[in-house]
Amino acid sequence: MGILLRTRAAGETEQMDRADCDARLLDNTYRQFWVINRVLSGWRRLYNKELRTIITPDRRPVTVLDIGSGGGDLAVMLARWAARDGKQMHVTGIDPDPRAAAFANQRVHTPGVEFRQAHSSDLVRERARFDVVISNHVLHHLDSGELRQLLADSEILAGKALHNDLVRSPAAFALFSAAALPFRQSYIREDGLTSIRRSYRPAELAASAPPGWSVERSSAFHQVLTFRRG
Repeated sequence: MGILLRTRAAGETEQMDRADCDARLLDNTYRQFWVINRVLSGWRRLYNKELRTIITPDRRPVTVLDIGSGGGDLAVMLARWAARDGKQMHVTGIDPDPRAAAFANQRVHTPGVEFRQAHSSDLVRERARFDVVISNHVLHHLDSGELRQLLADSEILAGKALHNDLVRSPAAFALFSAAALPFRQSYIREDGLTSIRRSYRPAELAASAPPGWSVERSSAFHQVLTFRRG
């Protein structure tokens, strides 16, 4: 690994994505992600800027599709924030991995949240529609074909899409390497460092996206691949 991380480690695989990974460590990883997603992902700012202000024409609940929802942390956080703000929001979390879907569905139920084992293309076939499509730390997991499919599905499913992901940098790698030391008996630190190595730099992500998509920096270590129709 080059110390400056000039090249994406696109061929590496996170341990939790392996079919034969340790089930106990995977379960612990889903549980510990709550801290990572709440503190480091930057979604509170994105919620305030991009979701909190949405008002539907008939004042129905704002509908959000969380693609690659994993253990369900983000879906639950968004619904709780919306409830505290007196807003109606319904979040559907989907993940094709049966292990992630099972973990999410075992959570204590949060009003306005549902989880499914599904791919975004399944919802396209169902002709589902949402106000917003989102994802968190998903883009770097995808190969070029999968990325194109995700973005095409997003355009069909909603008029607005926010795909939040890491920015590859030596600073992010070094800081996460130290910050993740307390997370034990899980894949948090190992997979987090792999994720940073696999992530895009903004120019790379912009070059990988079709027309109509833009890359917006949301923090020093995060970027959002964004689509807004009209």
